[in-house]
Amino acid sequence: METADIMIEACELQRMFGKKIAVNGVSFSARRGEIFGLLGPNGAGKTTTIRMLTGQIIPSGGKARVAGFDIVQQQRELKRVIGVVFEDQNLYERLSARLNLEFSCNLYGVPKTRVDEVLDMVKLRDRAKDPIRTFSNGMKQRIMIARALLHQPQVLFLDEPSRGLDPISAREVRQTVKELCQQGMTILLTTHLMEEADQLCQRVAFINNGQIVANDTPRHLKLAHGEHTMIVTLECEANGETALQDRVLSLDSATDQVQLETWMREGVVRAVHSNEASLEEVFIKVAGVRPA
Repeated sequence: METADIMIEACELQRMFGKKIAVNGVSFSARRGEIFGLLGPNGAGKTTTIRMLTGQIIPSGGKARVAGFDIVQQQRELKRVIGVVFEDQNLYERLSARLNLEFSCNLYGVPKTRVDEVLDMVKLRDRAKDPIRTFSNGMKQRIMIARALLHQPQVLFLDEPSRGLDPISAREVRQTVKELCQQGMTILLTTHLMEEADQLCQRVAFINNGQIVANDTPRHLKLAHGEHTMIVTLECEANGETALQDRVLSLDSATDQVQLETWMREGVVRAVHSNEASLEEVFIKVAGVRPA
């Protein structure tokens, strides 16, 4: 990976609150145009890590750079190139979506013409005049993402973007995140929802008790920690009737491979499925706890 392609680089980040270690030597990097997932249960250190990377709290140890800027020494420059969406929806409920965003334009010092542009990006321009209190939770979350994009950041931090959303709203938010990535934005996503991370992230890091316990692509993690087996569905005759039966074969067994070839020649195979682990199963195996 070339240095110019690295948009987030954390090296041995540590954060203590009194005598408690919330983040303990976290290291990872995220490429330009990548969705990187920081996954773990509540209290694992995800939000604390984001707060350090966005300059909101100072690390107790270690260092990090975001979009080339040191998170401690260059905080003014850092804030110009990042957008942040935390879990709490701190919008002005009585104001319209447009007025919420125009107010933020004044704070960011950006032209109000950006409002229509970011509303288009989150597909809510047709609701621009409606008060926020009439919006669903998913729509409010998309307005928060729009607000974070007003100053055209290079890196977007999303902290638990789907928490508390119904399935339809969560899907809408995920689609917005995918489209931003396709446009070249680097996104760091924290979540305890393994299925969401599997759908969105090019790479993920598992964090537990303030430490990274695994860091790879979702695909590689599932292949490395899943069972090397397949489920073969066969059409069989039983008591004069046709029935379907599932058989489990090992991918590493030469005998099972021969058996599959035999069934294929006999024409009794109706389906073959790899017995791949889910990302949640991998997390439980690696971290020893459930993600939620």
